[in-house]
Amino acid sequence: QVQLVESGGGLVQAGGSLRLSCAASGRSFSSYVMGWFRQAPGKEREFVAATHWSGGSTYYVDSVKGRFTISRGAVRNAVYLQMNSLKSEDTAVYYCAAAEYGPGLQWRNSNHYHYWGQGTQVTVSS
Repeated sequence: QVQLVESGGGLVQAGGSLRLSCAASGRSFSSYVMGWFRQAPGKEREFVAATHWSGGSTYYVDSVKGRFTISRGAVRNAVYLQMNSLKSEDTAVYYCAAAEYGPGLQWRNSNHYHYWGQGTQVTVSS
């Protein structure tokens, strides 16, 4: 049974940092793309960042470039999202997701991701 479990969310002041973790289990993710999405109240789910599990290509939404970094754990089956210089507009529930890599995969499209975590709340106070 595939499980993605997020952790690391919380309340932080604007300008602060948080590190989200996504623990992945239940299968090999070596051929998967791992992504982070977020959903703010009253808004649609939004792509944040994605990376291939084996390294290589990495993508970010423009609004987080230079502030957020997605990475994979060297030992543990985990994916991280380091978030620096947080802004109030970063407030959302953050979700970890996995998509099988292949032709036609749209990394920024949530409909292409097969597995999802339950989400972790990030609140940035101004």
